[in-house]
Amino acid sequence: MNLFYEADNHPWEYLGNGLKRKVVSLTKDLMAVHLCFDKGAVGAVYDHTVQEQIGYVVKGSFEVEVDGNKQILNAGDAFMAHRHLEKGAKSLEHDSVLLDLVNPH
Repeated sequence: MNLFYEADNHPWEYLGNGLKRKVVSLTKDLMAVHLCFDKGAVGAVYDHTVQEQIGYVVKGSFEVEVDGNKQILNAGDAFMAHRHLEKGAKSLEHDSVLLDLVNPH
């Protein structure tokens, strides 16, 4: 088990449609993921039936939707989505980055 994560040692996984990700850390109870968006890229609205999620804006800005409510979030802002709540995000700037924390993964 690695106790430290060095970003340069992990390649991006390209998801298509202007999205790429790196799994930062993974345990049986928690997953942390960097998501990088091109401007205008959309993380489609969906829900988790089991997981809860916190999304932290590391860089850039997003229009985030949680449970039908939309808000503009900038670097340093965050959102939380309980189980069964639909959520999604649209990047408003090139190379905007979210850090998603999901429990359980």
